[in-house]
Amino acid sequence: MPSMAPCSCTYVVLVLCLVTGAFAGDPYVFFDWTVSYLTASPLGIKQQVIGINRQFPGPILNVTTNWNVVVNVKNDLDEPLLITWNGVQHRKNSWQDGVLGTNCPIPAGWNWTYQFQVKDQIGSFFYFPSLNFQRSAGGYGGVIINNRDVIPLPFTVPDADVVLFISDWYTKSHKKLRKDVENGDDLGVPDGILINGFGPYRYDEALVQGGIAYQIINVQPGSTYRFRVHNVGISTSLNFRIQNHNLLLVETEGSYTVQQNYTNMDIHVGQSYSFLVTFDQTASSDYYIVASPRYVNSSKASGVAILHYANSQGPASDGTSLLVLLAQIHRDLSSMVRLL
Repeated sequence: MPSMAPCSCTYVVLVLCLVTGAFAGDPYVFFDWTVSYLTASPLGIKQQVIGINRQFPGPILNVTTNWNVVVNVKNDLDEPLLITWNGVQHRKNSWQDGVLGTNCPIPAGWNWTYQFQVKDQIGSFFYFPSLNFQRSAGGYGGVIINNRDVIPLPFTVPDADVVLFISDWYTKSHKKLRKDVENGDDLGVPDGILINGFGPYRYDEALVQGGIAYQIINVQPGSTYRFRVHNVGISTSLNFRIQNHNLLLVETEGSYTVQQNYTNMDIHVGQSYSFLVTFDQTASSDYYIVASPRYVNSSKASGVAILHYANSQGPASDGTSLLVLLAQIHRDLSSMVRLL
């Protein structure tokens, strides 16, 4: 029997490689979520919040562009539920977007499996419940869509990622807030500002002696972290800053930006920004991360977290100094309003 010529073997191998590549699908990732009520005290008062897999805020959906995402959602609430993926494009499958009109609500006690591809998007997004004012009780979390290795970033790869959820918060239940809105009542000034589900400084000294626990962000001196900051609130624009640190804006909701340093940034409801923050301070003490409401006159409505250097020589300044800092921020924001 005559042997096959070497060139023919090469041709067959090449064809097989092309066929294999053509049918090799993009990866699938699977998640199982249970959405339920939890009891938490973000403002020092026990109240009902919405968690996912008993987490508040919910888990981070960390995927890579072109991956196929499958999320099975079990609704353990006592009312219908939809999860929407803020800013994530749903090409040719809008019925996975999780908003009323394109999706039927998930009845209480039922489950629904979302399946979509994060196609040609890279950046910072978040998900939240889109029905019945449930977002005011939580149920939100982050979506990180990473670049594939063949797609370079327009900036140096940061040493780590930090996801921050900033939001206005009310001690009323989401059902009471919903009824107020349906009756034409104003929501009023928020009772506080949360950072990653933690309450503001000294929300109520009578309820919580010494104040409320902060979210603490631990960092390594000399490194650069990417802060993905999401305003997941319902009505309040927030001004975000990190004491004594610059914010290099690099991305917003999947679009890279002209890179520019800011000392603070207004982040409106539903917006997501990525900042590169370099930890180049002396670390003589910790530093405050602050989210302050815009156009709201309330001394208690400021969210505070702690930036802690690994070689920090002490805690952030005491409460009196923080109040001075917040007062200065309030004056700065008031001056900005007068200039508009």
